Amino acid sequence: MSALGARLSRAGGRGGASRRRALVAAGLVGAVAGVSCWLAATRPHVVRCASGLALVYTTRDDAGRRVRVLSAGGVFQSATYLDERRMEPVFAYYLALGRLFELRPDARSVLAIGGGGFAFPKLVAAEHPGVRVDVAEIDPAVIRAARRWFFLDEAVALARAGGGDLRVACEDGRALLERGAGPYDAVVLDAFVGADPVRSLATLEALRAVRRSLVPGGLCLANVVSREGGADVSFLRSVVATALMVFSHVEVALATDETHAAEDNYLVVASDGPIGLPDAIPFDEDFLGEVLLDAQG
Repeated sequence: MSALGARLSRAGGRGGASRRRALVAAGLVGAVAGVSCWLAATRPHVVRCASGLALVYTTRDDAGRRVRVLSAGGVFQSATYLDERRMEPVFAYYLALGRLFELRPDARSVLAIGGGGFAFPKLVAAEHPGVRVDVAEIDPAVIRAARRWFFLDEAVALARAGGGDLRVACEDGRALLERGAGPYDAVVLDAFVGADPVRSLATLEALRAVRRSLVPGGLCLANVVSREGGADVSFLRSVVATALMVFSHVEVALATDETHAAEDNYLVVASDGPIGLPDAIPFDEDFLGEVLLDAQG
């Protein structure tokens, strides 16, 4: 068993003390990959998305704070607070994606593929003035929902007031990469159809396109989610193996919240330059999975 596999095994057991210790050691508390048992929600708005029906409704978190969520395919896609914290992420995997500024404090241009409730771009607009974020979201209904219910237009204004920008393109993120977008200091991959990741953004060909879109030493950051209650990390193993075919350095860290998540989120960071995640989980060659190819899809 690899070092990462052993770490995952020790962290297993939903709600167990060993898992909590692993999360504290990782320094990442939060995230969402499934519907949690929050308090009673308001009547939802139904949004007809390209991939099916999504729900937008307001509920309360465990601390009693009002939270508006976007749910599709039985999982939370995004969420926002409704008070003065509305630019702050509700789920910690967005905070994990924001660690790119710990790793590259001078980053000034970011491409985010996958909009949802635009939690990550809102975080950048609020906490990192002067940064330009381009967001590729394929579904116009999702963009409309973000403008209506998730404070997207306010985030755009906030980014521009801080000397940066937040630009939204309604298009396929893979197609944008293939056209030669960038160069960017970082590319963030966080695109899902319900609970399923967009595989075309994780293949060898896709990651090669990401690399072409990055400045030398730029970062590729991906949110990768487990299956089967955290027991199945086969997609994570394949993402890591595929990234190592393209980038010189790949590191993995936990980004999971056992309070709100039915699955585990992992932050995968890849670069041609050193990365330096202080809580990176070591892995060995035997952890690596099958390399993902377009032809397999």
